[in-house]
Amino acid sequence: MVKELDVRLFDGEELSNRERARRLVPKLKALADENRAILALLLAERPRTVKELQEATGLSQTLVSHHLRPLREEALVKVVPRGRSNVYALCCEELGTPVRWLASLAALTPEGAQACCLSEEDPDVSGTAIADRDL
Repeated sequence: MVKELDVRLFDGEELSNRERARRLVPKLKALADENRAILALLLAERPRTVKELQEATGLSQTLVSHHLRPLREEALVKVVPRGRSNVYALCCEELGTPVRWLASLAALTPEGAQACCLSEEDPDVSGTAIADRDL
């Protein structure tokens, strides 16, 4: 049984594939580094200071700040001053855009939805869309 995904890229906005790619690629590039992905995962748990991120990752303060920069530039994280520190938090809405776009790739056409790769070891080969399964 195939389930349809209710995925909207931008409400009320029709975008060309070129425009979709132009908007998607910078966000994916910002997340494409392992250290930045770790920082995003830590910030998904709760907002943190650079010091807390440093302690959680073992990275230097300079390196944590270096990796936060592209995430900030792409609005994937926001920063709020608190005393002498800055608190970083994940911007779920901004992060949701590339996730929704990637999830929508398979649902663009019925053929695309049926062509999705499922592992032979995957216990759910019924055609259930990936967004409907636990990741």
